[in-house]
Amino acid sequence: RMIGQIQVLGCHDFDASRAALLAERNAIARAADALQPRMVERGGGVRDVQVRDLGHEGHKYGRMLVVQLVIDTVDAMGANLINTTAEALAPMIERISGGRVRLRILSNYVDECLSRARVRIAPGALAADPVEGAAIIEGIVEAQAFAALDPYRAVTHNKGVMNGVDSVVIATGNDWRAIEAGAHAYAARHGQYGPMTDWSKDTDGTLVGSIELPMPVALVGAQIRIHPLTQVARTLLGASTARELGEVIVAVGLAQNFSALRALATDGIQKGHMALHARTLAAAAGARGEAVDRVARALVASGDIKLERAQALVLAEAG
Repeated sequence: RMIGQIQVLGCHDFDASRAALLAERNAIARAADALQPRMVERGGGVRDVQVRDLGHEGHKYGRMLVVQLVIDTVDAMGANLINTTAEALAPMIERISGGRVRLRILSNYVDECLSRARVRIAPGALAADPVEGAAIIEGIVEAQAFAALDPYRAVTHNKGVMNGVDSVVIATGNDWRAIEAGAHAYAARHGQYGPMTDWSKDTDGTLVGSIELPMPVALVGAQIRIHPLTQVARTLLGASTARELGEVIVAVGLAQNFSALRALATDGIQKGHMALHARTLAAAAGARGEAVDRVARALVASGDIKLERAQALVLAEAG
């Protein structure tokens, strides 16, 4: 469910205007649906009309009403149709409220369009030694506590989540900036910025991870239809609905976060980062194909992960 917003200013009596708009909620919904008959035919349409009262007369920014259209856009992201609908309803909203309409646009904070994923991991899946596996779980739970209590850590925690989320969003032709903005806003919904994931330990010692994020993604739309790589990505994923795609995306974010926390709780993040950096240096030094892996391994083994060392190794390979 996506949200379109219509800003109403300059009401003579804001309370009376709000009451009038609420009384005409059904008429507003019908008018909105009439503007998008194909969406309604696909099973979508307006699901709610909300009226929010913001600010007050003595406030720095004054007082305003916001009419919010909660719209089921089915498998489309729906930005264009929401904006079109909000703009077309402006005269009706002005007539009912007696105020003047200014902004008419969708919101990228879609807390009624949430995707969730959950995983359970036994100690034995993390290490051959159950004691070692239990220690890894304890480390991950302690890392979660750090992110939950400290926004400085939560930002980095969530950056790792979005490494996974954004990759799938971009590959499927969706709007990663909108997803980023909405996800970070959702992470601050309780008044303090916090982690997008949750990791805890069951009574039997099993690691339990979960994630819940706004995920206004689409499987249909002009950009998705015309870009050949988005079609390849969609075929590989096998997602048949926008809901399934959202679930896949947050599952990747949860997996990405798990990998980072496991590294932090054991060897530290630099071991993996430096291995990736070694591959980058190997390629920059001129290595190609399978030689990239050989040079990268030699760089890591030498402990001297620098471009000059990579260039010398590439020359040795060539000679």
